[in-house]
Amino acid sequence: MQPMRTHHGQVIPLDRANVDTDQIIPKQFLKRIERTGYGPFLFNDWRYDAAGNPLPDFILNQEPYNHGSILLAGKNFGCGSSREHAAWALTNFGILVVIAPSFADIFHTNASNNGLLTVELPEAAMAELLAKAAHQRNYHLNVDVENLIVSDHSGFSAKFPLDAFRQHCLLNGLDQIDITLQKQQAITDYEARPARY
Repeated sequence: MQPMRTHHGQVIPLDRANVDTDQIIPKQFLKRIERTGYGPFLFNDWRYDAAGNPLPDFILNQEPYNHGSILLAGKNFGCGSSREHAAWALTNFGILVVIAPSFADIFHTNASNNGLLTVELPEAAMAELLAKAAHQRNYHLNVDVENLIVSDHSGFSAKFPLDAFRQHCLLNGLDQIDITLQKQQAITDYEARPARY
């Protein structure tokens, strides 16, 4: 994971509620054993027709959204199965922040374990952001992880909640393995102790 202190990026408005993990990364792509290579299959069934041709009406097939890194979505984003591949697909595509009114709990955990920031904002704030994104194709947002603020250049600013542990991990680029390795000396000392029966 790379540390994230602030992020400035192109917004991708996806005004849909209850986007489940099978829509984010369909089940036929779960056979891969790597954590990489899922980006081309993100939202596959919405993005391509049956022959694999890009559907021009879907937002990720349009400029400048195909280079976006901040996804705006509806409530209950990431519901459905617990597949971690959903977080991998989003980050492999280049999306580093998802902003929504609410997230499914397991997706929220999988996202934070993989360096994907989930930002919860009230419905009114989301409606304002989606309206701005609808009128400005090149709409960008700033996400400040240190101060927990989302803002734009035209005066929008909103605080968002994030627990201290997730914030610490994002700011320092720590995944579960990195956190364990911070305890390496304690682990080594424990394993060196004589066995007691």
